[in-house]
Amino acid sequence: MNLAENRKAQVVKRTFDVLFSVIGLVCFSWLICLAALLATIDTGKNGIFRQERIGRDGRTFLINKIRTMLVQQDSNTNVTAANDPRITQLGTFWRKTKIDELPQLWNVLIGDMSFVGPRPDVTGFADVLQGRDRVILAVRPGITGLASIKFRNEEILLSKSDDPEDYNKTVIFPEKVRLNRDYIENYNFITDIRIIFQTLLGENGQA
Repeated sequence: MNLAENRKAQVVKRTFDVLFSVIGLVCFSWLICLAALLATIDTGKNGIFRQERIGRDGRTFLINKIRTMLVQQDSNTNVTAANDPRITQLGTFWRKTKIDELPQLWNVLIGDMSFVGPRPDVTGFADVLQGRDRVILAVRPGITGLASIKFRNEEILLSKSDDPEDYNKTVIFPEKVRLNRDYIENYNFITDIRIIFQTLLGENGQA
């Protein structure tokens, strides 16, 4: 089924999101607060990093993450490679364990995001898609998804490229679009459960 066109599937998906985001926030609020405090000390900035992303129907929202990087005024890239000097040692741990993603449970609860869906991009990517690919903007972006699993080691791939920005635009992003479009057009709630378990178990996709 096409998730963007199936109201019943959207209601079931949203009900799941609300229920488990509440459970997640109850269970992990202590960890989010602790990580935010440590990140504040580590980076000298607010431990909760907020950034504008493109959401459902192309509307922008502020995503919440644990801060993992130092702020450098001369940095003008949104691509992060594994060897990026801005990532702190503690930040590397947050990113490796995905603890930095936990504050997004709040984004899920208030309806900005879903547990599973296309990862929300900064402007200049999903918002400029054309034709059939724009179906990606018809659903809530997710904390994880098929593309997130396949490119779990994206930062390592980018670090091996001579031009990470170009490699992201010409290789990684187009493949993410394909995977995300396929997820939406061939949606199954069981796939969501499988993706969540693959993410928790740290498995890489074979799409």
